[in-house]
Amino acid sequence: MDASAVVPPHPTGGRRAALAFIFITVLLDILAFGMIIPVLPHLIASFYGGDVSRAALTQGIFASVFMLMQFVCSPIQGALSDRFGRRPVILLSNLGLGLDFILMAVAQTLPLLFIGRVLSGITSASFSTANAYIADVTPPEKRAAAFGKIGMAFGIGFVIAPVIGGFLGELSPRAPFWVAAALSLANFCYGLFVLPESLPKDRRAAFSWKRANPVASLGFLSHHPEVFALAGVLFLMQMAHMVYPSTFVLYADYRFDWGSRMVGITLGIVGVLSAIVQGGLIGRAIRRWGERRTLLFGLGMGTLGFTLYGFAPTGYWFWAAMPIAAMWGFAMPAAQGLMTRQVAPTEQGRLQGAIGSLASVAGIVGPLLFTRVFSVVTGRHLHTAWVGVTFWMAGAMLLGGFSLAWRATRKAAAAQVASARAASDAAGESASESAS
Repeated sequence: MDASAVVPPHPTGGRRAALAFIFITVLLDILAFGMIIPVLPHLIASFYGGDVSRAALTQGIFASVFMLMQFVCSPIQGALSDRFGRRPVILLSNLGLGLDFILMAVAQTLPLLFIGRVLSGITSASFSTANAYIADVTPPEKRAAAFGKIGMAFGIGFVIAPVIGGFLGELSPRAPFWVAAALSLANFCYGLFVLPESLPKDRRAAFSWKRANPVASLGFLSHHPEVFALAGVLFLMQMAHMVYPSTFVLYADYRFDWGSRMVGITLGIVGVLSAIVQGGLIGRAIRRWGERRTLLFGLGMGTLGFTLYGFAPTGYWFWAAMPIAAMWGFAMPAAQGLMTRQVAPTEQGRLQGAIGSLASVAGIVGPLLFTRVFSVVTGRHLHTAWVGVTFWMAGAMLLGGFSLAWRATRKAAAAQVASARAASDAAGESASESAS
């Protein structure tokens, strides 16, 4: 295949190869990032002689800066791909990630490791470009299925990667970085020969800083009061979720004396439980209970699950709480479903962009908050239940989200009940008239 060619407008072998590459690109990227999750906090701690308190603060800064880079660079890369095409942005991202993982693998100082994390946040912001590529080459009626495959790649990656990273981390804390670099560079070489361009030159747009502004999408929510409260619920959920990447690895090491392998196995189980809930149960729950009850159920179970996490005295008790906390996965799709009902079809893209921006803001603020609190607890050398205070905070956020969701959806639920009763009464009157 001519790698510089443009994907033809109709289904061909070239189109299938391009979609296969995008799937593999996302899968390999997720594998690369997921493998370093169990080892990066330990690597940071090694620069402080194993001081968990100081490592927690630094981990929070690393995580927040990573998300800040994604928040700023995702719309910029999207605008650049509109101007120069998807292919160069995706390939440069893969090459940059591979070189960046090598930098992090050989970094012997904390500032150099920090620079590597900044660069990884910039170069990994191409997921939005991958989504744009799919929209370019897939007919509208098949896009949902194509995006579903990308979601499957995320799921597979997050289940497998932490387990692999955990086992590699037992060999060396830098081994996962070398493997991640190899995956990213192999991805670049594969795409160099396989990936065609998806955006013809006559469909490209001039680069505009206005279109690349990451804050603009948040302003969309202020013009829709009916979704503003639900956006607040989503923000609280996304903030609560940040307790996992921010403190879980150091928390498990400090409280349960877990190494990288046990952390990786646990994160893999979390991924499996999440896949079961979101892939097999969420549809049934919404059909049976409706979106409002499903949302409230998910928030309630999440509150209980995080509270139990905080009280868990041993790793086995933590594992016992995982199925409960996994049912929190009901909440996010239900909330998004309710929000999409409140905006016009022509505004769905802007709504999803605003939701993505909220997630980025939560990813910036959450790690700083959770790691600072965890640092205070470990700095005082506490080994009581207070070590789980960050999970209690996450549970409190979900409880606040439950209260907000209850109030925000109460009027809509009442309106639906009234509408159903009116329809039932009208049907009854029609039946009576026919009988008479």
